[in-house]
Amino acid sequence: MSPSSHQPPLNVALVGYGYAGKLFHAALIDATPGLRLQVIGSNRPDAVHADRPDAVVCAPDAAATHADVDLVVIAAPNDRHAPLAEAALRAGKHVVVDKPFTVTLAQARHLARVARERGRLLSVFQNRRWDSDFLGVQATLASGAIGDAMHVEAHFDRYRPQVRARWREQAGQGTGIWFDLGPHLVDQALQLLGLPDAVSASFARQRPGAETPDWAHVVLQAGERRAILHASMLVAGGAPRWVLHGTLGSFIKHRMDQQEAQLLAGMKPGAQGWGVDDDVGCLIDGATSAETEVPTPAGDQRAYYAAVRDAILGQRANPVPPVQALAVMAVLEAAVAAAETGTAVVPDLTDAERADWLAARESAS
Repeated sequence: MSPSSHQPPLNVALVGYGYAGKLFHAALIDATPGLRLQVIGSNRPDAVHADRPDAVVCAPDAAATHADVDLVVIAAPNDRHAPLAEAALRAGKHVVVDKPFTVTLAQARHLARVARERGRLLSVFQNRRWDSDFLGVQATLASGAIGDAMHVEAHFDRYRPQVRARWREQAGQGTGIWFDLGPHLVDQALQLLGLPDAVSASFARQRPGAETPDWAHVVLQAGERRAILHASMLVAGGAPRWVLHGTLGSFIKHRMDQQEAQLLAGMKPGAQGWGVDDDVGCLIDGATSAETEVPTPAGDQRAYYAAVRDAILGQRANPVPPVQALAVMAVLEAAVAAAETGTAVVPDLTDAERADWLAARESAS
């Protein structure tokens, strides 16, 4: 994970120092050789300086176009992603945007076009591709142990019965559980099964005082295969993170990756035990019902930023190119439309976008 020794580090501006910016992005950037967090864009400079006394802190708009940085990371509220990312691209910066990419598919297409015109890297922080549980699922499918996966069920549940006073849970564009946890679930499903033919969905507000959906149940149809994506704020004790059923057997993984919990506990990315997951998967043979424990590989979300660094240096491909993030946006929007109409909705992707998505997937494999 280290760049060329004579290559000077890439200077980074982080726009937004809330939960995602502080907990994930700042920590992972600090832990990635060849990246140097130089500027932080925040309207709360005192909070930043309490953690980073020597940080250069300025307004979010100024950080996005700061003359001294090469890479701008957007971790602001979702409805600010598109304008901040466009400003950074037009200022000649490479850009990473936290998920969701944007709040509308039209914005996603526009940003992708600007990045192409400016010749800058534009990537989306789908960090959960480097989670232990997802890596375990990928390895199990690649092994052929369950045959063709026909049913993939993924849960991203929490127990937070009280609605909190934060933008993610307030009424607004791009808020609610589907735009918070849905991008992870959708991105992982697309990586496993490919682009869906149609999407059906149901959303609900189950907690007292909820202003946005806090329960989401979405089904992706890919031929006769199905991916069930579920997220809720009222799951005490949790449900299995993954349940896969295939033509030769099944696979169950109960707990999710621990990197977020480790960061919350103050662990530095890369420290001893980082990403280790002692929750084994359970492989069930369809013919004999025999159960086999499958060790879970360690997760490491630092790999995302290492890949971004190398892509900027021209050493490997963008880990999450815009067309993949655009496809996630198309599925997010299709689910919203499906929930409103009560009918299955085809994601609004052009033939060219579908072809580009397949090409990106093949180049990564």
